[in-house]
Amino acid sequence: MTRSLYSKFILGYLIFGLLGFVTIATFSSRITRDHLIQERADALYDEANVLASSCGSMYQGKPQEETAVSAQIRALSTYLRSEIWVVDRQGIIIMDSRGGQRTDTAIPDFDPTAMGNRSYTISDYYKMFQEDVLSVSAPITGNYNVYGYVLIHLPISQISQSQTSTLDILYITSAIIFGLSLIILLVFTQTVYLPLRKITVGANEYAAGNLDYRIRVKTHDEMGYLADTLNYMSDELNKMEEYQKNFIANVSHDFRSPLTSIKGYLEAILDGTIPPELYEKYISRVISETERLHKLTESMLTLNSLDAKGYLSRTNFDINRIIKDTAASFEGTCDAKNISFDLTFSDNIQMVYADMGKIQQVMYNLIDNAIKFSHNDSVIYIQASSRYEKVFVSVKDNGIGIPKDSVKKIWERFYKTDLSRGKDKRGTGLGLSIVKEIIQAHGENIDVISTEGVGTEFVFSLPRSNNL
Repeated sequence: MTRSLYSKFILGYLIFGLLGFVTIATFSSRITRDHLIQERADALYDEANVLASSCGSMYQGKPQEETAVSAQIRALSTYLRSEIWVVDRQGIIIMDSRGGQRTDTAIPDFDPTAMGNRSYTISDYYKMFQEDVLSVSAPITGNYNVYGYVLIHLPISQISQSQTSTLDILYITSAIIFGLSLIILLVFTQTVYLPLRKITVGANEYAAGNLDYRIRVKTHDEMGYLADTLNYMSDELNKMEEYQKNFIANVSHDFRSPLTSIKGYLEAILDGTIPPELYEKYISRVISETERLHKLTESMLTLNSLDAKGYLSRTNFDINRIIKDTAASFEGTCDAKNISFDLTFSDNIQMVYADMGKIQQVMYNLIDNAIKFSHNDSVIYIQASSRYEKVFVSVKDNGIGIPKDSVKKIWERFYKTDLSRGKDKRGTGLGLSIVKEIIQAHGENIDVISTEGVGTEFVFSLPRSNNL
C-alpha cells in the first residue's frame, strides 16, 4: 500500500512524540529519583554531623546541655520533615525528635558499620519503620572516642513527592515543546508538501501531454526552483513539439514537390504523352529532381550528426588552402554567370585548429549561397585575417541581399526568404543551419551583415593553431 510523504511525516512525528514521552517517563524518572536521593542524603549527612558535634559535649559529663540538644533535634526534625535519633554504641535510643517516644528503645541487630563506605541506606531500618526511609548516620566523637551516633531518617515518600513534582514540570515542559514543534509540521506543509503536490500534479499533466500547464509555485527556494525548471522544461518540450510539427511539414513539402515532378514525368513517358525524341530532356529533369532529393537527404543526415556530441575531429590545417580549393570547385558555376572571386589573405599560411571536413562544408555552403544570390558579372570577396588568437573568414557578395525582417530567421532549419524562393527554388533551407551548427560546435561565432538590394557578408571565426 502506497503512503504519501505527508502521512509518513505525520507518522514519524507521532512516533517521535511517543518515544520522547517514553524516554522521559523511563530514564528521566530514574535519573531524577537518584539525583533527589543523593541530594537529600548529602544534606541530611551534613546536618547529622553538625548535630553530632553539638552532642559531643553531652557525653563528656555536661548534662546541662541535654535540654538544648533536645530542642535542637526537635527544631531540625521539623525543618527537615524527618525523624532524628541519638543512639549509644549499643544501638539504644537515648534521645529522639518525638519527645522521647522512642527513648530507651533498642535497635535490633544494630551495626554501625553496616553502611560501609556508603553515606546513606534505603530500607525500613531494622524494621523500625512501616515504610522505606532514607537513613544517614554521623558518629558522636570526643577525645578520640566514639560515644554514639546521630541517625536521621527521611521517608522515601517525601522524595517521591518531590520527584513527582519535578517530573510534572518536566512533562508539562515537554508537552509545550511538542506542541510548539507543530510549527515544524506547519512549515513542512506550507514549504514542502503543498508545493510538492502542485509539482506532482504538473508532472502528471506534462506526462498526459498538456505542456501548456503551469506549476504555480512562487517560493524562492529549492521547490520554487524545481517548479520553474519544470515550467521551463514544458516550454522547451512545447517548442520542440512545435518544431517537430514544422519539421515534418517542411520535409513533407520539400519531398512532395520533386516526387510529384518525378512521378509526372515518368507517367507521361509511360503513357506516351511525351514523345520519344523528348525522353532525354525529361529524364534529365527526373535526374535533377532526384539529385535534389539526395541533397535534401544528405543535409538532414548532416544536421542529425551535428546534434550528436563529440562528432568533431580537429586537426591543424591551412585555412587559406581550404578557401582556395573550395572556391576552385565552383569554377564551372561561376563561368556560367561570369562571376569571379577576389581572395585576400593576411598571411601566406594561416593555420587553424578545427575539423577540416566540416569547415570545408561551411565554406562550400557560404560560397554556394553567394553565387546563387549574386548578379551576373559580379565579384565575390573572400578574406581571411588573423587577430590575436583567432582567424576571421569573410564571404561577401553584391547580390540581392536579405530582407531586414528575415536576417534573424535565416539560421532556422528549412527557412527561406521570399527572395530566396524566387532565386533558388531548389534549395533545402538547411545550408545556413548546418553552417551555424558547425561553427558553434567549434565554440566560435558567425555573424551576417546584409542590406536588401546591396549584398550580404558572412563572417565567422576559428581558433588559431598553437603549433606555429
